[in-house]
Amino acid sequence: AKVRGMRRVVCVAEKPSLAHAIARALANDDGGEGDGSLRTRRGGATDVHEFTRPFDGLGACAWRVTSVTGHVMSVEFPERYANWDQCDPGELFAARVVKRADGRVARHLETEAKGCDVLILWLDCDREGENICFEVIEACGRVGKVLRAKFSAVTKDSVERALRTLVEPNINEALAVDARQELDLKMGVAFTRFQTQYFLNKYDRLDARVVSYGPCQTPTLGFCVERHLEIIRHVPEPYWVLDVAISRDDDVDDVVLAWSRSRIFDELAARVFLQLVHDAVRLRVVAIDVKEEKRVRPSGLNTVEMLKTASAGLGMGAHRAMQVAERLYMAGHISYPRTESTAYPRGFELKETLGIQKSHPTYGEFVSRLLEDGAFTAPRRGVDVGDHPPITPMRASTEDQVGGGEAWRLYDFIARHFIASVSPDCEYETQTARFDANGESFSAQGVRVITHGWTEIMPRRMIKDCPLPTCVVPGANVEMKSVRLRSEMTAPPGYLTESELIGIMEKNGIGTDASIPTHINNIQVRKYVDIEKGRRMVPTQLGITLVQGYYAIDAELVLPTVRRHVEQQLDLVAKGEAPYEGVVSHTLAQMFDKFNFFTTNIAAMDALFEASFSHTTTESTPYSKCGRCLRYLKLVGASGRIQRLYCPMEEVVYELPIGGAFKQFNGKTCALCGFELLIFTVKGTGRNFPLCPFCFNHPPYEGSPRVKAMLRGSPHPCTHPVADALAVCPCPECPPDKGSMVMLDPTSGYKLHCSTCDVLMKLPANIRKVSVSEDAECAACQAKCLDLEYFSGDKTLACLACEDELSEGTKLVHSRNTSSDGRGRVRGRGRGGRGGSRGRGDHSGGGASRCAPKLA
Repeated sequence: AKVRGMRRVVCVAEKPSLAHAIARALANDDGGEGDGSLRTRRGGATDVHEFTRPFDGLGACAWRVTSVTGHVMSVEFPERYANWDQCDPGELFAARVVKRADGRVARHLETEAKGCDVLILWLDCDREGENICFEVIEACGRVGKVLRAKFSAVTKDSVERALRTLVEPNINEALAVDARQELDLKMGVAFTRFQTQYFLNKYDRLDARVVSYGPCQTPTLGFCVERHLEIIRHVPEPYWVLDVAISRDDDVDDVVLAWSRSRIFDELAARVFLQLVHDAVRLRVVAIDVKEEKRVRPSGLNTVEMLKTASAGLGMGAHRAMQVAERLYMAGHISYPRTESTAYPRGFELKETLGIQKSHPTYGEFVSRLLEDGAFTAPRRGVDVGDHPPITPMRASTEDQVGGGEAWRLYDFIARHFIASVSPDCEYETQTARFDANGESFSAQGVRVITHGWTEIMPRRMIKDCPLPTCVVPGANVEMKSVRLRSEMTAPPGYLTESELIGIMEKNGIGTDASIPTHINNIQVRKYVDIEKGRRMVPTQLGITLVQGYYAIDAELVLPTVRRHVEQQLDLVAKGEAPYEGVVSHTLAQMFDKFNFFTTNIAAMDALFEASFSHTTTESTPYSKCGRCLRYLKLVGASGRIQRLYCPMEEVVYELPIGGAFKQFNGKTCALCGFELLIFTVKGTGRNFPLCPFCFNHPPYEGSPRVKAMLRGSPHPCTHPVADALAVCPCPECPPDKGSMVMLDPTSGYKLHCSTCDVLMKLPANIRKVSVSEDAECAACQAKCLDLEYFSGDKTLACLACEDELSEGTKLVHSRNTSSDGRGRVRGRGRGGRGGSRGRGDHSGGGASRCAPKLA
C-alpha cells in the first residue's frame, strides 16, 4: 500500500549504525531535498528510519531506511548430516547444502519492503556485501525496482553521490561468495569431523574439544610452524667482526666504521687482520662520496598495510584493528576500511579531502602549508584493483570525538598517512667516507637533511642530521680511537610477528583483506599459536603436531598452493569467466581425493599425536640425537612391538623397523643427514645392522625396504654410505641380481652377515679385531679388503673371497641354525681368479686362492 499516495523507497544497510548514518544524510536535517523530519521506530529486528524526499523523477516519496546485521542467511547441511555419529565425514563432499535464513531478520525485511516501488541496497561494497544483497532481495520477496548503491564513506556528499550513481547488483560476485562458502564448509567440516572423532578422548594429554582444519586457517598456521622449524634447526656458528672507531666532534659518541669484509668465520684469519689494522695506527681517508637521495612518500593506505601497522606499531592485533576501523567508518570518521587498492582513482577529490583537515588542531598548520604554499604533491602510482579508494579520513576528528584510546591511535595513523601521501618526498644527502688501513677498507656514513617533506607529519619515519666528523676530509690521516675484534654467534630469525604473517598471507593469496584478521584470530583462539611479546606468533605443541601430521601425509593440505589455486578459480567466477557449478564440482572432486588419501594414511598423524600427547612419551628418556635440530630424540613404545623415535622440538616421528631391537651406535652419525646411528638387531637371529632413522623414513636411494614391513635384513641398501662402510663382497648364496652383500657385524669383531638372507660367516677364532678397509680392494675380484689384527699382534690386509688362509678358517652358517654344512661360494665384485689385495698397508696374499672360504 502507498503512504498517502506517495511512492515508497526502502533502503537496506548492512548494520544498524550504518542505516542511521545513511538516513541522517538522506533526510537532510540541515535543509535540502528531504523534509528534514527524520523519524525512528523499532522494527521487527532493527530500527526503521522514515522521512520524505524526492527520488529520480518520482516526486516526493516515502523513504524507509533499515538494516540487517550481516548475512541474512547461513550456508548449512540438511538436518540428516547434523549428527556426527550418524554421518560419515566423506559423505559431506557430495551432500546438498541449503541456505537457512535468520527468521526474525527475514520477516522484518519482508514486512518493511512489502509493496515498495524501489529497493536500494546499501551493503558493504565488496564481494561479501554483494552476496548479502541477493540474500536481502530473496528475503524481501516481491518488490519493484532493485538498485545497488556504491559508496566508500558515510558522509553526506558520499551518500548523495552514491544515490546519483545507482547500479544493479552483481550476480557473479555473489556467486563467487556462494562458491567459497560451500567449498569452505564441506572441506572444513569433513576434515574437522574426521580428525576430531579420530583423536578426541584418545590421548589424555590432548587438551582440545575440536581438532579443526580450515582451507585458509591451516596454511596460516603452516607459516608460523615453518618459522618455528627454521629457528630450532639453526646451528649457531661463531664469527668475528673488526670494529674500528674514530672520535666524533663532540667527543661524546665514537663513530664505529663498517668493515668491508663485514664478518669472517675464521678466528685465525680475523686476528691476522686485527694485527694488520692495529699496526697501521692511522686511517687514510681515500675519498668521500656525496649523493642526494629521497625517502619517497607512501602510497595510499590499503587494509593490509593498515593491519600491519596496527599490529607492529599501534599496540593492537589485526582482528581488533579491523573492529576499531569499522567503528570509525560507521561513525563517518574514515572511508571504507576494506580495500586492496593503494592508488586513488581518477577524479578523486584529493584537495577537498585534504582541506577538511585544515581545521584540525594537530595537523591543520601542516595541511595549510601544503595547500597554500604549493607544496601539495600528486600521490604516487599505486595499485588500483577497482574495489574502493585507499582509506582516508573523512572528518577533522579530535581525540575526544573518536573516543580516545585505540580508536584515536588508528584514526591518527590513517589521517597522518593520507596527509603524507600527498606531501613532498623527504630529501637528504649522504656522505660516504672510505678509509684504508694497511689494505683493509672501512667506511662511515654521514647524513644531512635537505627537506623533511612527508616525514614531518609522520615523525617516526623522520631522518636526523648526522654529519661526518670535521677531521674526515679526502687525503687526511685520522687517528684510530680503538681497534678491537668482536666475537659473535649467528642467530636464527625471530618468530613471525603478526605484521609479518599478514604480509606473507597477502603474498601467498591466503584470505582476503577482510578475512585475514579472522584467520589469524582463529589459530589463536583454537590454541594452535600463542601471541607473545611483540605480537610474535609462537606455535603450540598442538599446532606443530597438526602441521607436521599434514606434511607426513599430504603437504598440499598445509601449503598455500591449493588455496591460491581455489582463489584464482573464484576470481574467474566473480568476473563471469567461469561457471559457478563447474568450479565448485571440480574443486570438490580434487579435495575429496585428498580427503580419502588423508583418512587412509591417518596412522602417520596418529603416530605424532601418540608421541606428543601420550603419558608414555613423557616418561621416555632421551635416546639419540636428531640431525636437524641437534636435540635428543625419544624412543616411544620401547616395550611394544612397534617402536618409534620422536623429536619433541620439531614434532616429527621416525618409524623404526618392525621385528627387532635397537641400541645406540657410540655416537656415530650418518654422512648424508647427520642423524646419530642406531644398531638394529633382527629378532631371534643375533644379526646386527647399522640404521639411520632419517634415511630409513626418507630413503635417498632406490631399493630401500618398506618402512612398515617386517625387516629381516639391512635397513639400507648397500649403496647407502652407512651400509657401504660395512659391505665386503656379494653373498655366496643369493642370486647375483639381488644386490645382496656380506656385511661386517658392527658389534662384533668376528661375524659377517648377508644384507638380505640369513647367511652368517664366522671368522677364525685367532682374529682379535677386524674392520673393513676404506681404500683397499682385491685386485682379483674387486671385493673390499679386511683389516685384520690377530691375538698374536700380527696385522694384515686380506680378501675374504681370495685369501686361502682366511677362507680355510671361516665358517659359513645360517643364523637360524647353530651349524651348517652349506656349500656357499663367496663371490668378488668383479671377475674371480688368483691374486692379492691392492691398496694401503702391509698384507699377506699370493698363493693359490679358492675364491671362497673353506667350510668347517
